[in-house]
Amino acid sequence: MMTLKDILYKVTLNAVVGQTSVSVKNIDFDSRNISTNDAFVAINGTISNGHDFIDKAIKQGAIAIICEELPNNIIEGITYVQVESSSSALAIMASNFYQVPSENLKLVGVTGTNGKTTIASLLYQLFKKAGFKVGLLSTVKIMVDNKEYKATHTTPDSLTINKYLKEMNTQGVEYCFMEVSSHGIHQNRTVGLVFEGGIFTNLSHDHLDYHDTFAEYRDVKKSFFDNLPVSAFALVNVDDKNGLVMLQNTKAKKYTYALKGYANYRAQILENQLNGLLLKINDNEVWSRLIGNFNAYNVLAIFGTAELLGLERVETLRIISELESVSGRFQYFISDEKVTAIVDYAHTPDALKNVLETINTIRTKNEDLITVFGCGGDRDKTKRSKMGHIASALSSKVIITSDNPRSEVPEIIIEDIEKGVEPLNFKKVVSITDRKQAIKTACQMANPNDIILIAGKGHETYQEIKGERFDFDDYKMVQEFLKQLQK
Repeated sequence: MMTLKDILYKVTLNAVVGQTSVSVKNIDFDSRNISTNDAFVAINGTISNGHDFIDKAIKQGAIAIICEELPNNIIEGITYVQVESSSSALAIMASNFYQVPSENLKLVGVTGTNGKTTIASLLYQLFKKAGFKVGLLSTVKIMVDNKEYKATHTTPDSLTINKYLKEMNTQGVEYCFMEVSSHGIHQNRTVGLVFEGGIFTNLSHDHLDYHDTFAEYRDVKKSFFDNLPVSAFALVNVDDKNGLVMLQNTKAKKYTYALKGYANYRAQILENQLNGLLLKINDNEVWSRLIGNFNAYNVLAIFGTAELLGLERVETLRIISELESVSGRFQYFISDEKVTAIVDYAHTPDALKNVLETINTIRTKNEDLITVFGCGGDRDKTKRSKMGHIASALSSKVIITSDNPRSEVPEIIIEDIEKGVEPLNFKKVVSITDRKQAIKTACQMANPNDIILIAGKGHETYQEIKGERFDFDDYKMVQEFLKQLQK
């Protein structure tokens, strides 16, 4: 157990009622998890306000309450700590509670709209192959060296982050690569973490259901770089106009990467095929099994990061040529009937455009490109028509279907998508609400050498409808249907 005073180290306190010398067994922001001698942090969240559960936490044994507003009913024997931001306080407290684990490894954060999972996961692979003990905090999974845990958020809550970082310390992990989402930054989940470096991938239309404007979305990402220490590096994609914005106020050492313009790390695509890329990176040729222009950026980012973290260049290039695609990111197979099926997580206009343009660069015009996609419910509605426009303009045929409709009516989401389809593309498009039937129809439509793209869900193995999750795996589904058609 630690004293409350030690757990509150570096937290800005507005007021304290009671003793901070009390011993605390655990800290939590969910009153349901509170037990005797715990500290409860009341956070005003997007769904509920933790301040409404202070009494419940005390009844369950909380000895300390950390809150933004002191309750009217002060109970003797309970310590109340008023702070400016409960979420920020929780992050610092979590770091202190687990003995500041981020200081004991080299933690690199990856942020941007697209590419976070791929870059973080490939860096994990690269450093593992180089012989290091490595950690990963990603959308797909959490890895503590060789041990895998299920991921629930792009950026977990600060208690979860520090718990896993502490376990990484215990297991002797030297490097950790972490996805950093705009939600995570905005909700202060990364406060108190000591980063060795930060990577910026790109910025495009997403999360405007959460952020009021694109400028706010950009500035939240920028704040991650603003808060990097002098000892860290900031590596940004300057082919994206927001790359230099990320560097404006950072104290970290500044580095850039690009395919088009001048940068510290530059690449040229020499060959772009369905089985991989031949790249020239800073005058070094390397073959990658990854596919498409967007993956050229990802490879460039991991090359630059590896060099900034001290890996030897020849060894880095050798390992890059061995790296495998990440689950649900341009994951493909070719059926016996020579139909190519591609599953990709592309769920933003920019990501969908990148994937479709990549496929169109690789394919000849004799094959059809059949795209199956939808948009998630209870999320940014403004991107739906944009994605309808992009898919219908860049595909031979399109099947609009459900993604994760959540609490929304799937047919209404589909109607929003259809609004972006231009009249000249109407004949290309059909809408099938049931995702399983949509994938089956795409397989039935495909002729030998055609390409089927199933976009939006990628690695996800479920579909969320009206608060329930049902087993659903795009990759397994399309494999199954194509095999049935071969019989």
